[in-house]
Amino acid sequence: MFNIMPINQQFSAVIQQKIDLKTKPLGALGQLENCAKQLTLIFSKQLDSEQALVAFKPVISNPSLVVFAGDHGVASQGVSIAPSSVTSQMVANFAAGGAAINVFCRQLGWQLEVVDAGTLTTAHDKSVHNQRLGEITAPLHTEMAMSLNQVEKGFELAKQRVHSLYEQGCNTIAFGEMGIGNTTSAAALMAALLSLPASQCVGKGTGVSDEVIAKKIKVVEQALQLHQAHFDDPLMTLAALGGFEIVQITGAILAAAELGMAVIVDGFICTAAALVATRINANARDYMLFAHVSDEQGHKIMLNALHASPLLQLDLRLGEGTGAALALPLLQASLAFYNDMASFAYANVEQVV
Repeated sequence: MFNIMPINQQFSAVIQQKIDLKTKPLGALGQLENCAKQLTLIFSKQLDSEQALVAFKPVISNPSLVVFAGDHGVASQGVSIAPSSVTSQMVANFAAGGAAINVFCRQLGWQLEVVDAGTLTTAHDKSVHNQRLGEITAPLHTEMAMSLNQVEKGFELAKQRVHSLYEQGCNTIAFGEMGIGNTTSAAALMAALLSLPASQCVGKGTGVSDEVIAKKIKVVEQALQLHQAHFDDPLMTLAALGGFEIVQITGAILAAAELGMAVIVDGFICTAAALVATRINANARDYMLFAHVSDEQGHKIMLNALHASPLLQLDLRLGEGTGAALALPLLQASLAFYNDMASFAYANVEQVV
């Protein structure tokens, strides 16, 4: 479904030399240098000569953040601090502009869209995009969370949403999520794809008790045992263990990579979707930048598995795409220094190493 080309490394050395010749010691801007290089490689995909690259000034244009919401049947097992009704209540809050992600997007310059990927409430504000795959997934520890047809439909709907933003001039995209019970789904996906025990993957989510964590571990263990025959196939793994919002985030990541967009990956749930995306097409990893490491215990393990160096560590555990939103100024700063910082030769400064 997705034809993703690896990033062209033809000009990698030229980009690195430009970074190294800025008026600073080598590597002194740390991860901002890595971001500048990766973003420049992504955005320069159409250039055909070294001369064109030297004059090229990459910029982030129309950054967009899409929050996908979905309800999870597994929430009925008491694995979250809130009932499933809160998913739709938060969708209404997003539509009204009152959530943390609304505040951060307004402050930092993201275009925000909200998608109902499949929630218990069908009537949402007209600003919420209807991409419903159902009302709620089946409990993943007793049956498949959804059908393969629902996964494929989710990918197609997500692809359409990403293409719409791309056609509006967006070259940088991030995703957020809302779904009571979705850390359980993400932990199950992580355990299945990384062949890890549930105890290493299940965490406190938005802040549950030790008793609830024990329930989550048991549910994930049951799901892993029930569906283990599917784990060689990432699409079937999604169908068995995923959520409607996680499916669409996975499809959206793949669609954005196919278009050559920069993908800013948020926290634990979005990283699980990114992990699935790389199992579907490994080239998608080239287009991902990782915003932060969350307070969820399994997040760092997943980031390590993806060879990712997150930009921020703020002990966030909210979701919604909040960590991805907060990373935007750093990404913009990385391109600002790449484009505008003087070289040693131009500034008549003796080069230091």
